[in-house]
Amino acid sequence: MAAGTSGWQRWLQLALGVIAMMAISSPQYVWTLFVGPLRTATGGSLADIQITFSILIVLQTWFSPAQGYLIDRFGPRNLVMLGCALSGASWVLSAYVDSVPMLYLSYGLFGGLGTGIVYVGIVGLMVRWFPDKRGFATGMAAAGYGFGAMLTTIPIADMLAASGYRQTLLVFGSIMGVVGVAAAFFLKDPGGEILPAATATGTVDCDSRKMLKTPVFWLMFIMMTMMSTGGLMVISQFSVFTKDFGIDKVTVLGFAAIPAALFIDRITNGLTRPVFGWISDRIGRENTMAIAFIGEGAAILAMLYARDNPLLYVLLSGVVFFGWGEIFSLFPSTLTDTFGTRNATTNYGFLYMAQGIGSVLGGPVAAWIYQTQGSWMPVFGLIVVMDLVTGVLALFVLKPMRQSWIGANRAAAAAE
Repeated sequence: MAAGTSGWQRWLQLALGVIAMMAISSPQYVWTLFVGPLRTATGGSLADIQITFSILIVLQTWFSPAQGYLIDRFGPRNLVMLGCALSGASWVLSAYVDSVPMLYLSYGLFGGLGTGIVYVGIVGLMVRWFPDKRGFATGMAAAGYGFGAMLTTIPIADMLAASGYRQTLLVFGSIMGVVGVAAAFFLKDPGGEILPAATATGTVDCDSRKMLKTPVFWLMFIMMTMMSTGGLMVISQFSVFTKDFGIDKVTVLGFAAIPAALFIDRITNGLTRPVFGWISDRIGRENTMAIAFIGEGAAILAMLYARDNPLLYVLLSGVVFFGWGEIFSLFPSTLTDTFGTRNATTNYGFLYMAQGIGSVLGGPVAAWIYQTQGSWMPVFGLIVVMDLVTGVLALFVLKPMRQSWIGANRAAAAAE
């Protein structure tokens, strides 16, 4: 790290990035609280309403390569400011919708494009500011995305009960937009203030065109898709299956069960990202993935068996998210370790598209399976299997494949 301002500048940039991420987190993580009121207001079915969530995540992720390219080309500040403004506006506009198509346009389209710009921009910025602490830095940035909803879940639930969903969307959408734009205004690219890209790992930089031709990228893409599916199913359907289990009217820890669980889940979902990022900086990315992914599968099974015990069910839901949220620190740091930092934002944009596929599988597809089977058990069974398979792939397939590819890439670069 160069002397001078870069030592404290990067920590300031990390703090600003965390604030911006907190400002855009509620559209995804608090969505489940609005499903019921929006179904009533629009007259849509559960599957129809959950398509909104899929649009949000699909646009957040599938446009991210283009968003990443623009950020790499023009810098993070203005684009992240735009993203925060769009995210806040999505809630403000959703306060006035009275049909499912309008909900898709406001909450889905504006929210997806806005959150995608911010998420990819902040993660790409942090891997450049922290080449020596990638796992931790991306974990902290991603933690902001989890912790932001922790601060808003209970206030939003309270305002929903007291004032209705329209007032809630209007007030919190305005707050989120203003806070996010203010934080993004002070973002800057590190330029030449940090170590050269290859210093931290010895990785040779690859552009997206070359990356997309490698089997190791597509293995990571498949793994992130499977892990995203499970987490996004729980996020989007939590209120629905918890009500089916008969836990929604129970008081836990002094709160209604669902808001209490969501509050705990936001804590663990945020905490896991820097924790497992920090661990992966020390014991290796794939070793950490195996521990976390297999652990999540075990936690989901335990939560299902505990559904007759509301307190244990709520606490175990937090363990589930502790085993899931770290994908947003482990995958971007692993990708950057493998393909370098020069094109990190654009490269991660392509990998982040996996979450869009996961939102479709975990949202309307999971709702369709539930509606056709009349039970959530087949859905949870599929998710547990995917968690276990992904953990095994990390340890026994991704690890040797990535080591082999990095070695071959370095040798080819040295021979040029």
